[in-house]
Amino acid sequence: MNEFFLRFLDFLSEFDNTVLFAASIIPYAVFLNYLFKIKSINKVIKVGFSLTVLFVFITIVISVYSQTYFNRTLVEVDLLHGSAEFFLTLSDCVILVGF
Repeated sequence: MNEFFLRFLDFLSEFDNTVLFAASIIPYAVFLNYLFKIKSINKVIKVGFSLTVLFVFITIVISVYSQTYFNRTLVEVDLLHGSAEFFLTLSDCVILVGF
C-alpha cells in the first residue's frame, strides 16, 4: 500500500494540470447558471460567486505579467501573488456578507 501511494504521488507530481484547470471553468459556469436561476438566494451571494471568475481572470493576467517581466512564476513574486489573492479574499468576503 505504501509503495502504491508513493508511485501515485510521483505520478501526480509529473501530471500537467493545465487542461484540468482550464476545463474547470465549465462546471463552475454551470454552477453560476443554476445559482442565478434560484430566486431565493441573495443577490450579494450571487455577485460574490461571480467575483471568483474575476479572481481567476486577474490571476491569469498577473501570472503572465510576472512570467514576462520578472521571469518568475506568480508564487515567486510576493507582491503580485498577494495582489491576485486579494481578489479571492474580496469574493469570499462578499459571499460572507451575503449570508
